[in-house]
Amino acid sequence: MLKPFLTEMVAFLTLTLSLDLLVICLIAPEGWYTAENTVKFGALRDTDHPELRQPRVMEIWESLLQTLKPGSKITVLTNGPLTNLAKVVSVKNISSRIQEVYVVGGHISRSANDKGNVFSVPSNKYAEFNMFLDPLAAKAVFQSEVNITFIPLSIQQKASSFSSTLRWLSQIEKTPETVFSKRILSRLRRLKKIHHRYQHMDTFLGEILGAVVLANGHSSLLDAKFELKSVKLLAEGIESTDGKMVVDEKYGKLVRILRHVDAKTYHEIYAKRLGDPNQSAKVGSFKEQKRKWSHPRDRS
Repeated sequence: MLKPFLTEMVAFLTLTLSLDLLVICLIAPEGWYTAENTVKFGALRDTDHPELRQPRVMEIWESLLQTLKPGSKITVLTNGPLTNLAKVVSVKNISSRIQEVYVVGGHISRSANDKGNVFSVPSNKYAEFNMFLDPLAAKAVFQSEVNITFIPLSIQQKASSFSSTLRWLSQIEKTPETVFSKRILSRLRRLKKIHHRYQHMDTFLGEILGAVVLANGHSSLLDAKFELKSVKLLAEGIESTDGKMVVDEKYGKLVRILRHVDAKTYHEIYAKRLGDPNQSAKVGSFKEQKRKWSHPRDRS
């Protein structure tokens, strides 16, 4: 039950952090919907209540594109398997509207000891989990024409720190966003401490890094540095290598890879952005909210 909740958290944080960018989080696999509605009304694809059906990813994209001005483009952030993105980039008139894709995931090993994080398959030593979960989709994205920036596993691990992030969240002004973030990150840290099965909990700090880099990548304070590499992704049906990324100057796709950020500044930017009252969704009082619900046209 933890992953859907965290997915919503990262989507929420991404949209909060991104300010002037139009960002779509292609995170949840198509078909997530509430258990309550499933039991009551039947399966997602077999229901007499279409108003309860979760929109398919392509329906969401088509709806979004209809709202864009001619010539406008979209920046996409993904922090899960690339299943949905692969569907999008396969449609030419849709993929051409994508300015850039930020992929939180992937790993390029620089030595035999520089391993990935596929904890569920010990034989797969060098893949990153998101790429491993749907290697065919990842390969399709690699073979597409969209511009890709990777936030690789190595930089996520270097920049992630529960203690530093929580310390910053404790120091700044309390908003609903900071309170929510502090609670969920504190819970993740406790889980990591109490049981070895939760040693991968800091992975979710890496997902937050993707949102911060997207929104602040040009900031001199963050000191984000990128490198260009021609990369190929392996997807050959071999469990021990699927999802592995390798440098291939001849057949690889030229992608931009984040290689450095100032970790302390990253934690500070993240906390301060969530603590900015101008960014907060906080309502002044319940009476004020009730008035807005009762008189939707009266927003003054």
